[in-house]
This record gives sequence, C-alpha cells and structure tokens, in this order.
Amino acid sequence: MLTINLGVLLAMIVFFRLRRRTEARSRNDEKLTVIIVLALGVVIAPTPVGQGIFEFLGQLASGITDSSR
Repeated sequence: MLTINLGVLLAMIVFFRLRRRTEARSRNDEKLTVIIVLALGVVIAPTPVGQGIFEFLGQLASGITDSSR
C-alpha cells in the first residue's frame, strides 16, 4: 500500500514539474526532475502496474523491431 501511495505522489510531482515551461528550468532543476523520474520508475517497477507497463513496452519494442526487418 505504501509503495502505490509513494508512486502516486512521485507521479504528481513529475506532472507538475513538467508542466512548467522549458525556458524557466535550470540545469540543476532538470537533473532533479530526472532523479525524481528514476525514483518513480524504481517504485513502480515491482508493482503489477509496473509489470504491465514493462510487458507492454517489450511487446511494442519487439513489434517495431519485427516490422523493420
């Protein structure tokens, strides 16, 4: 339960940080956003939602690879 709540919190933080205009961000601000997104990925990965996203992206990547041959 705590993992999902932390994931939702991190997703909201990422959403609000990415809504700002690009020109208003400093390099340190962009680095912090990347760190938060990575933390969100680590929190979501072991959950069923994270596994579903992983499987979907794997199927998408294999479909793209197969269509380019």
